[in-house]
Amino acid sequence: MNKAEQDIRMRILRILESADHEITQREMARRLGISLGKTNYCLAGLVEKGYIRIQRFKNSNNKAAYAYTLTPKGIRERIRLTVNFLGRKMREYELLKHEIAQLEKEVATLGVSNK
Repeated sequence: MNKAEQDIRMRILRILESADHEITQREMARRLGISLGKTNYCLAGLVEKGYIRIQRFKNSNNKAAYAYTLTPKGIRERIRLTVNFLGRKMREYELLKHEIAQLEKEVATLGVSNK
């Protein structure tokens, strides 16, 4: 699984852990900025791995609706993915800080103000 897929998986698990468990896939896709089809695909994978449970029920508008619940295994996976994400972003941040410092030195050497 690549970093982008890990990030989407983590974000889905975070949404389900903190949000209304009756969130629609359409709303989840909107929050994630991905297609509805990709959201459905990712949710199916999370169910298959045992990270979430989906319960189907009839809502008040006579439509089938779904409730999503994180399993204990899903909570552990969300924590693992969050720790990996945080470590990766901290490394990126340190590299960016170093690059900014280098660029500031270059600009100062050229006698140009960056303001």
